[in-house]
Amino acid sequence: MINAGGLERLGFVNHQDFILQDDGDGVYIRWISNKSQPTEGEISTSSTVWQSEYDAQEYARNRATAYASTGDQLDMQYWDSVNDTTTWKDHIASVKDQFPKV
Repeated sequence: MINAGGLERLGFVNHQDFILQDDGDGVYIRWISNKSQPTEGEISTSSTVWQSEYDAQEYARNRATAYASTGDQLDMQYWDSVNDTTTWKDHIASVKDQFPKV
């Protein structure tokens, strides 16, 4: 599968150096830069590394959407200090338990 991440990891810019295009027969790279186009092997290797790095950060993307907003977290911290509770710590621990760092 072709993705822009591999090319971007090699230092190329989408819509400046290349465009991923699909005319109905699948995605392909349309090269629009004056720079030398990398080989298929270079793109493939870079794409594999990029995909691995992206996959390794899935937990972080999941946590970011599961955490309460900053304002809500500050409110939890305030009320925890007033009521001597652990609502905020419990919330953070729950999200970290749900989406562990791998």
